[in-house]
Amino acid sequence: MKSFSYTTKGVCSRQIDFDLDGETIHNVKFTGGCNGNLKAISKLTEGQDANVVISILKGNTCGQRDTSCADQFAQALTEALRQA
Repeated sequence: MKSFSYTTKGVCSRQIDFDLDGETIHNVKFTGGCNGNLKAISKLTEGQDANVVISILKGNTCGQRDTSCADQFAQALTEALRQA
């Protein structure tokens, strides 16, 4: 299992920490942002395939922003998979 930390851009959360066991997501933690919603994303993605989660969350926006915490997580996962 490998740990990753991603600094977000353009959203309320500041950082996303998570582990990947191959392509399986574990231990997602958002720092900052909408506490309840981000806890839900963490729970819903636990044990899920990173590629499936990317396809679901990529491009999700928040208000008038071009991104969201969910979209930032998709970007973090994409970067992590490239590094792995």
